[in-house]
Amino acid sequence: MTTAPEVPDILSPEFATDPYSAYRIMREHAPLFWHEPMQSYVVSRYEDVARAFRDPAFTTANYDWQLEPVHGRTILQLSGREHAVRRGLVAPAFRGDELQGRFLPVIERNARLLIDRFRATGRVELVGEFSTHFPINVIVDMLGLDQADHARFQRWYTSIIAFLGNLAQDPEVAADGERTRVELAAYMLPIIAERRANPGDDLLSRLCLAEIDGTRMSDEDIKAFVSLLLAAGGETTDKAISAIMANLLVHPEQLAAVRADRSLIARAFAETLRFSPPVHMIMRQPERDVTLSGGTIPAGSTVTCLIGAANRDAERYRDPERFDIFRDDLDTTTAFSAAANHLAFALGRHFCVGALLAKTEVEVAMNMLLDAMPDVRVADGFVPAEQGGFTRGPERLPLEFTPVG
Repeated sequence: MTTAPEVPDILSPEFATDPYSAYRIMREHAPLFWHEPMQSYVVSRYEDVARAFRDPAFTTANYDWQLEPVHGRTILQLSGREHAVRRGLVAPAFRGDELQGRFLPVIERNARLLIDRFRATGRVELVGEFSTHFPINVIVDMLGLDQADHARFQRWYTSIIAFLGNLAQDPEVAADGERTRVELAAYMLPIIAERRANPGDDLLSRLCLAEIDGTRMSDEDIKAFVSLLLAAGGETTDKAISAIMANLLVHPEQLAAVRADRSLIARAFAETLRFSPPVHMIMRQPERDVTLSGGTIPAGSTVTCLIGAANRDAERYRDPERFDIFRDDLDTTTAFSAAANHLAFALGRHFCVGALLAKTEVEVAMNMLLDAMPDVRVADGFVPAEQGGFTRGPERLPLEFTPVG
């Protein structure tokens, strides 16, 4: 077992400002080390993180304490047939004809409504005025919930994300997350009961009616999935849209290429997921002793998998510190499937069920934003920068543009 050299602590402000410098040292000198404050082993190399996601020896038992207090018991905690059936119940809504035919208009409508608020102004702070709201508005609409409650869902979403990123175990953040679980349940359970009795054509009704081999989701299952969808479905798309725009603005020749050929938006998204993923850490728990680079992890330990480090591993990618939508060592045809060769959506049986929803949202949003802001530029004097540890993205992104008639 190696000991980590002097690097900014994962819980420090220095790490939150620039984790990538620390990631390089970890990959090279401390690919596996014990982090006492988090009570977790930390792995940073692509090969090790990919194995932790794929190898059945690594379980999601850690979610019993990491997710359940805020979400309730979710699909991420299940395994075997129980997991396969529950995933089979929810997955159809997030792929293929169902996604494109039924929910694409919902995505387009919500993007347009937000953009209409600033398209004539010539300026927008993209994070606060668009990215933060767009995916949550889409999810609320897909579920067929009252649009007047968008602000309430936004507050719950913020609380859930703060709980999940509470690596320092701040008791106030933890208590707020647990209050959110109670409030969300009080709001959702009566609506779920009503949809069972009077189903409509929305996602929530479909979850209530979905059945495989006589198995249906319970009211608690559906409520927990809605909570998970708010967090996982909101955070990745929220941060990804701002990060894609920031990355392209810093690389104007690539922005020009995307503007000219919108099919490159998918490449820009895939490269952003590799270069600056929205989620930098996912935890796992091995059910037996497992040997990785640098040593052996004892059974039952928590393992923090550093996606942000693994996705910049020089053993996997050429010139990994360079943002390049045209790189040929990132397969964009599989980037939004369980065969992806980046790690932003995890891998294996717990690959993100909403990956194609995120791709669709990003493509719609970027197309509409580029149409509304054809000469978009960063506001004078502003330098785009990421913030965050557990999740990460631009904190602000003030933009200027010439309004289109």
